[in-house]
Amino acid sequence: MSTRQYVAAAVQLNAGPDKGENFAKAEAFVAEAARHAARLVVLPEVFLWRGARDAERQAAEPIPGPSTNRLGKLAQQLEIYLLGGSILEHNGGAKAFNTSVLLDPQGEIVARYRKVHLFDVDIAGQVSIRESDTRAPGDAPVCIATPLGVIGLSVCYDLRFPELYRRLTLRGAEIITVPSAFTFPTGAAHWETLLRARAIENQVYVIAADQIGRGPSGMVDFGNSMIVDPWGKPVAHAADRETVILAEIDRDYQERVRRELPCLTHVKLVSRDE
Repeated sequence: MSTRQYVAAAVQLNAGPDKGENFAKAEAFVAEAARHAARLVVLPEVFLWRGARDAERQAAEPIPGPSTNRLGKLAQQLEIYLLGGSILEHNGGAKAFNTSVLLDPQGEIVARYRKVHLFDVDIAGQVSIRESDTRAPGDAPVCIATPLGVIGLSVCYDLRFPELYRRLTLRGAEIITVPSAFTFPTGAAHWETLLRARAIENQVYVIAADQIGRGPSGMVDFGNSMIVDPWGKPVAHAADRETVILAEIDRDYQERVRRELPCLTHVKLVSRDE
């Protein structure tokens, strides 16, 4: 299959506080995706470790570091692009970055994105989380040109901020990754709508790999990992379990969508130089 048409995958997990167990599960699903010819595989947010907030600093790692080295070996072995969901990254201070890392088929880190928007939300009786208590925000959008197309990186709560996705698109993004741990109440209300909206308004493929089930904090994540095409159609949708989903990325189809409905050429209120 060419770099114009190829298979991509999203892995859905229920990660816990055991890094070894989490990595083993992720590795098995990535290998399964590769057996189905996937050339780009996306893991969920905090796929490597989820535990108590007060243990996050201890769980954080340097990047590059032991886990990204292991991801690199896996990407090299399987000859794929591998998006390492997100990993808690040491930043030299009291708080960690929530960092998404893309590795190429040679096992090299080719892009690193630190989650910009932190989930500080208190919905009475449903969700109460303050990521900023233990995590530091990033400050820059990240895109990387690859033979599979230009890939833009985002993480979970970023999904609610369309200006980030427009910036990625104006920088050339054709595929945008959304590793997530979307909570059940907000996911049931908004997850699919937001994914489809970001795909439609930017005419991009969106690959969203979500956590599922109850995490160590007691919060339940929504699952429903998806791959959405540039017309806004979900072309893969995960069942209610740990799994991997696959879909074809067709850049010729995307080019046709952008040509026939040329809304990206009509953008007026966002500078293409931002």
